[in-house]
Formats: sequence, C-alpha cells, structure tokens
Amino acid sequence: MIQLLQTSWEDRFRICLSLVRLLHYLAHSPLGSVTLLDFRPRQFVIVDGELKVTDLDDASVEESSCTSNSDCFMEFPARNFTLPCSVEGRCQSMNEKRNLYNAYRFFFTYLLPHSAPSSLRPLLDKIVNATGELHWGIDETAAQLERVLDLYKSGEYLQNTTRVPKAEYRRVPEAYIPDENYRCWPSYHHKGCLLSVFDVNEAIEICDSYSQCKAFVLTNQTTWTGRQLVFFKMASNHIVPDPDKITYVKVTD
Repeated sequence: MIQLLQTSWEDRFRICLSLVRLLHYLAHSPLGSVTLLDFRPRQFVIVDGELKVTDLDDASVEESSCTSNSDCFMEFPARNFTLPCSVEGRCQSMNEKRNLYNAYRFFFTYLLPHSAPSSLRPLLDKIVNATGELHWGIDETAAQLERVLDLYKSGEYLQNTTRVPKAEYRRVPEAYIPDENYRCWPSYHHKGCLLSVFDVNEAIEICDSYSQCKAFVLTNQTTWTGRQLVFFKMASNHIVPDPDKITYVKVTD
C-alpha cells in the first residue's frame, strides 16, 4: 500500500476502477451475488495496472438467511451495519455490501482522494463517503467512478478551474532537454518530474505552479487514459534535436 501511495493518482484511480468493475461483475455473476469472505489486499495482484483477485477459496454465493433485521448484522473493525431482512428470509444485498465496504476500507479511503485533481475531489469525496456509509450499492458506485473516468479523459474536469497563464512560452518543435531535471510528487519518473496532461494548456498551468519550472517537454508517450506524458525542467540551457518531442520554454515570468 505504501508503494501504491507513491504512484500517480491516475494509476491509483485505475486500481480502484478495476476493483469496482470486478465487484460489479461479482454482484451480477451467473452464480448469483458472490462475496469474498477473506477480502484483504493480499488476495489481489496488479496485472497491467489493474487489480485481479487471485484467491477464491473463501468466495460464497450464499446470502445469509434471516427472520428479522437483527439477523443481518455486519461487523467490521471500525463500525457495524444492519441490513434489511427480505420477505424471502434473506439479508438484502449483504454479499454486495460486504464487498463494497471492504473495498472502501482497504482501497478507496487510501487511494482515491489523495493528490487527485482539485476539481474532481468533491465527487471523489462523495464516492468515498457514500461507500463508507453503504449509502450506495455497487451499481451506483460503479456509475459514479465511470463518470470520474469520463470527466478525466475528456478534459471536462478542467472546465471548472480558472486557467490564466502566468507566463509566456516559446514552442521549439522536434527538440528535447536531456538534463535539467527536478523532482516532484507524484511522478512517473523517480529522478525527474514526469506528469500526464490533457493538453498543452494544462502543462503550462502545471509549469506555472512550480517555481523551479522553466520549460517542459511533450513526449509521444501516453498513459492508459490517453493523456500525454510531459517532462518538466528547471532550465533550458541545453536543447538537443529529437523528432518525437516538442519543447516549450518559459520566456517571461
């Protein structure tokens, strides 16, 4: 978990989204609603950036039987819940809600909000709070996380922020700055500041926000959401030719 907290928000969001998609499948599986009774991080692995469950020994499709709501008691270390008992004598959505609360306490609360884009924080906080209180089922949770993905991939989340460039930048096509790195967090590169952006305007906004940033380089690499990876630099003294990159140099502060 400590290693995951050191990764970019985009990668942490992908882990949570893949987990919710998995739980949505389990809630609507051909066998019925499947619960993971031994739900812990050690039961999962990350494959190509997405979470996969590896241990199904403690999976169950049996919804608990009941005669009253008091029989539908779910106990967790931090808090407890009582679910309604249906007329058929089964605890309503207990398998689904058990999975969802475990996802909240082991993954969402750590991975979703921290270092997220500021305009997405209200929606992410709403998702974390709703799952922590079990106000939502898996269908609503999945729909809200898919909405976050749409806002992020489309760049709509940037429309809620004021974007006034503080400096002017000179565009240098087919050029790269090999050195002049500084560190930022979180970064895709441990020795430099490599971040993903939706467009050049967002890159300018990021560079403006770092006092040490004097230039940035657009690469031809993208993340899983299609966002472009950009190196932010503390100087532009040594620019070399590179047909796959475009450099922007700050000319005024």
